[in-house]
Amino acid sequence: MTDAPPTTAPTPVRIFLVVADDSPEFTVALTYACQRAAKVSGKVALLYVMEPIEFQNWRAIEDLMREERRLDGEQILQRHAKDVVRLTGTVPVFYLREGDRRSELLKLLEEDHSITVLVLASGSGPEGPGPLLTHFASSGYSRLRIPLTVVPGTLTEAEIAAVA
Repeated sequence: MTDAPPTTAPTPVRIFLVVADDSPEFTVALTYACQRAAKVSGKVALLYVMEPIEFQNWRAIEDLMREERRLDGEQILQRHAKDVVRLTGTVPVFYLREGDRRSELLKLLEEDHSITVLVLASGSGPEGPGPLLTHFASSGYSRLRIPLTVVPGTLTEAEIAAVA
């Protein structure tokens, strides 16, 4: 019998999920996630959730509206993917869903166990921290199976680089 060298399991790739939208806070969350992913040889994933359409009279029009919103969502993801590639050198993972943003986020996290960190930035305006952060800060955190990283939405790129 020979002594075989111990085998080590490969380190799983850390995937940082950011919920995509066009808010200024999203840019901060994305920049932070990209810089963290680059430092740990991880990846960035982008989730875009389309609001459902409630147009019940004309099915063909509803389908056309849904397809237009899907194309808009794909364009938003592609636009942000350029930043991810620039900052990490890797192509992000895309998730495009329809429904309530909070519910779809939680469903995704339940379904895809490769996602290891959720990154959100706090709102910087008078509206407060944002609906997702408000939910997770109150009762929703117990439903998360992964760490939540909250980034102040007012950070500059230099400040993000210093903390990432």
